[in-house]
Amino acid sequence: MGLMRPLAETPALLAAVPPDIADRELTRPIERELLAHQHTIAAIRDSISAAETVYRSTRSAAAGPVRLLQGAEVIQAALQQAAEACREELLTCQPGGGRAPENLARSLSRVLAMHRRGVKQRTLYQHTVRAHGPTLAYIERATASGAQFRTINEVFDRLIIYDRTTAFIPDPRHELRTAALAIDHPAIVHYLAKVFDHTWERAEAVSISQEYARPPLMTDETRRAVLRLMVEGYTDAAIAGRLGVSPRTVSTHIKKASDLLGGRSRAHLAYLLAQSDLLDAGPG
Repeated sequence: MGLMRPLAETPALLAAVPPDIADRELTRPIERELLAHQHTIAAIRDSISAAETVYRSTRSAAAGPVRLLQGAEVIQAALQQAAEACREELLTCQPGGGRAPENLARSLSRVLAMHRRGVKQRTLYQHTVRAHGPTLAYIERATASGAQFRTINEVFDRLIIYDRTTAFIPDPRHELRTAALAIDHPAIVHYLAKVFDHTWERAEAVSISQEYARPPLMTDETRRAVLRLMVEGYTDAAIAGRLGVSPRTVSTHIKKASDLLGGRSRAHLAYLLAQSDLLDAGPG
């Protein structure tokens, strides 16, 4: 304990050391070490405090009325959470033609669970799904549980709205399906829902009993949409992507119009179309 110390003149003899001196000599190294640790702790806390400020500001931004979702798993998790919370109404726009069977299966499981809770569903597709067997099978199953489906030729983007309070749209700055925006801002969601309602009123109802063969009316409307986009200068590939059909289908529609009107080139066909009423014809 350092309470005894050899005498300088006679090292064999021990002399008592005042306890307060022994105390200081024993505790001073420990105190110095503790002080060093306290300085280290203070530095760590300062760094954590700065990081906490950044973290909270980032979280606050992420929890705002428009949130960026990146990655398929993150998007699917957000959609699943919103679907489970949905109690009244689901509105969806699904462009691009027929959907992949695995996506349809995942969607069917989700919407049937919602229908059992009394959620009403309305979905808009493009006319091309009327010739896509897997999508028609999905529509048949969902319709049996109360869902409604309509199709339209117009080009529109993917949209999902839950209870008119939360909407999901693709982020145009990223590749499709890799990023989405989750929107909770009431005014924005209200606007998107009104756009959906307006489009729904002009769309054609899907009747499964009549759709396993494509109706001539829908073929004619698809052809008019192809020709309108061609006149606007789109390539076959771009038209196919916007309407959810194959480039070969686009070429076929353009060729049939050329044969009908006697067009010698795309430019000549565009001129002939402008002189005719083919693009203005609607369902009678």
